[in-house]
Amino acid sequence: METQTNQSPKPAMTSCRKKVKDDATFFEDVKDHIDDFIHASMDEHKSCFQKTIKKMFGLSKAVAEKQAVEAKGVESQLPLQTTVSE
Repeated sequence: METQTNQSPKPAMTSCRKKVKDDATFFEDVKDHIDDFIHASMDEHKSCFQKTIKKMFGLSKAVAEKQAVEAKGVESQLPLQTTVSE
């Protein structure tokens, strides 16, 4: 017979990276980042990975749309002017 615990799984973090101290040195910040990574649950890693992929595709889509709009607006034709010297 199985016994169920009343503990619910820890919810995934809202952000992938949280800065511990604003005045931390570079090495302290890296150490904190590595510690966060090592001690994160699989759900936190999965959530962060999904957010990162969505952000990457969102940015690439926005860039592609911007380039398409700029390409449509730039199309213009100028008359060809040539000069011939004799």
